Amino acid sequence: MPHPSTALKYKRVLLKMSGEVLMGKQEFGLDPETVDRVAADIKEVIDMGVEVCVTVGAGNIFRGVSGASQGMDRTTADYMGMLGIVINALALQNALERIGVQTRVQSAIEMNTICEPYIRRRAVRHMEKGRVVIFAAGTGNPYFTSDTAATLRASEMDCDAIMKGTKVDGVYTADPMKDPDAKHYDRVSYMDVLTKNLRVMDSTAVSLARENDIPIVVFSIREKGNIAKVLKGEGKYTIVSDAK
Repeated sequence: MPHPSTALKYKRVLLKMSGEVLMGKQEFGLDPETVDRVAADIKEVIDMGVEVCVTVGAGNIFRGVSGASQGMDRTTADYMGMLGIVINALALQNALERIGVQTRVQSAIEMNTICEPYIRRRAVRHMEKGRVVIFAAGTGNPYFTSDTAATLRASEMDCDAIMKGTKVDGVYTADPMKDPDAKHYDRVSYMDVLTKNLRVMDSTAVSLARENDIPIVVFSIREKGNIAKVLKGEGKYTIVSDAK
């Protein structure tokens, strides 16, 4: 595995992205071209010597909260969402391995015929060997979002940062898609995210990141090569942290 550049601030990161990222311009499901592009961006970071683990949502397939709002039992709906995450994880694993990146999927719900069970020490060892580890099925428990699962895994893996890939290039005072006067934050505190309801991640996830002092780097994942660019301190992004 290449040694990380001394210019890089973060040597081990967790990439968190929504399932919608993998839809591309489609309204549902997986867009193979987009999945391949995200995989290439992750490979670029691995080639820089950064250790990477990934969590992805399932909004492109099924949302537990949405199912529950339509009368479905919330626990059942959440488990269905976790299975959607496994589908996305396997798709991303396939795309990564086709370009030569060794990848392991670890699921919080055991399904030994298709992926490994989540074992913390094994996941750390995989990353030390330069493999990408994709954490699937959330926390394995209903009522917890994929955001919370991402922060939990980042804490367990002792990650230097959570890279939150979104459709916008950082955190704004309001939704920049709806408010042209919305101001971009270069840096914002965990507490401001919570009290101002800035919707970076859910409150449980943000509180856990704050407790473990893990910065959340919010950036646009829709721009090709942006993960590596942000890790080099280039481009436009927001850091959620209490550090000055």
